[in-house]
Amino acid sequence: MNQIKIDPERQIGKINRDIFGGFAEHLGRHIYGGIYDPGSPLADENGFRKDVLAAVRRLKMPVIRYPGGNFVSGYRWRDGVGPKEQRPARVELAWQDIESNHFGTDEFVAWCRALGTEPYLVVNAGDGDMREARDWVEYCNSATGSALANMRRANGFDAPHNVKFWGIGNEVDGAWQIGHKTPDEYARTYKEFAKVMRWVDPSIKLIASVTSDFRYQPVERTQLLFEQASDLLDYLAVHWYVGNHDDDFAKYMTLSEFFEARLSAFEGAIDAMRHEMGIERPISIAVDEWNVWYRARGNSREERNNLEERYNLEDALVVAMHFNAFIRHCRSVQMANIAQIVNVIAPIFTDEEGLFLQTIFHPFELFASNCGDIALDVFWKSDTFSGGNYNGIRTLDVSATIDAAGKKLSVFVVNRSQTDAIETTVTLQSGQYKGGLRAAVVNGPDIKAENSFEQPEQVTVRESRNRAEGKDYVHVFEPHSVTALVFEI
Repeated sequence: MNQIKIDPERQIGKINRDIFGGFAEHLGRHIYGGIYDPGSPLADENGFRKDVLAAVRRLKMPVIRYPGGNFVSGYRWRDGVGPKEQRPARVELAWQDIESNHFGTDEFVAWCRALGTEPYLVVNAGDGDMREARDWVEYCNSATGSALANMRRANGFDAPHNVKFWGIGNEVDGAWQIGHKTPDEYARTYKEFAKVMRWVDPSIKLIASVTSDFRYQPVERTQLLFEQASDLLDYLAVHWYVGNHDDDFAKYMTLSEFFEARLSAFEGAIDAMRHEMGIERPISIAVDEWNVWYRARGNSREERNNLEERYNLEDALVVAMHFNAFIRHCRSVQMANIAQIVNVIAPIFTDEEGLFLQTIFHPFELFASNCGDIALDVFWKSDTFSGGNYNGIRTLDVSATIDAAGKKLSVFVVNRSQTDAIETTVTLQSGQYKGGLRAAVVNGPDIKAENSFEQPEQVTVRESRNRAEGKDYVHVFEPHSVTALVFEI
């Protein structure tokens, strides 16, 4: 018997909506031709694509990370401010391109404000230095009469940008990174950068780059950051990208176990160091780069610069499993940023005439629109499957949330069966259903279904309304689907 049991009083913790964050990097057509296209009839007076703005608003992203990514490890922020005709074009080494710098700090902050989102800036800890980093904080956040604050005013922004989130470096553990650092080198770098940045603005939140793929001494890196800079740590950042490299659907669907293992291990390392050092305040996890990415890796320079991954339905199921994991780990995961937003490994895809929404857009919108304030500790049992190195994995992947008033219950379910609908009883163990029920389902004709300009709704969302009363509700979860059941209780 397939069953989901929910007690609204069994609460894991509050959900930080920053788990629905995004990431914007200077790469391929993400910024130029995606976010920013001043020559386009679809752009507004600031050069921002209006259709892209409308689509991103649907994702309700509370925070967006910028400008990288690998790009930031060679970035000079001063190149991207001031009159555009005076901004220097630079050879960009991370993606082997020429950067015009026509889109920079002020444009990014203005774009974020147009979306109603918080900007999250990453400073160059690759070939940059702490002076450059602290100057960037002063340029953005100072209300004084200093030269840097006056530079911002001269550039048309009288009020401070008040950028709250600042990351120090990107994937410093990787040899591919400009300014790759050993664990000890990065811990020292982080401390000295963080120190002067916070002296400029004590209110900022600081994010340390710990591990890009759990391969390069992540435990030692975590330990040294705590030992050398624990008073300057707000978040520890982890990155991962996943994919169906073997074209094995069952194996692909076991990635839920990968997410659980990675998050649990990282939580354990943080908790161990906090316990050892007597740190009572929380230090959180930011999964500030994550997505499905495995096709558009590219063998040529042009292919590497594009990274225009086309997504199918099975990828959408994996994106949904990410959000289920972030909800279940809400006590530690306080930020997550899908990489990226437009064209480059992204949920939105544009051309000169318009856009279409990739399959992965829909589970993102589904969760962001229906997620409540508090994560619940859900019990569920279902049919099982085997894949890769795993046996006995529950076919349903589940999370649930409730609003602060305790009146709206959202249950998120991924049915990982390629062929079978799964009839399931959703039991409320405390309280009762009040009657109202809305079901939203992401699905398509088969697991390989993709959206495109020609067929933009092969995978989309269907909504229906029903009634649920008493303590039990029976729902049939479609094969290869993501479902949000939103109950009044």
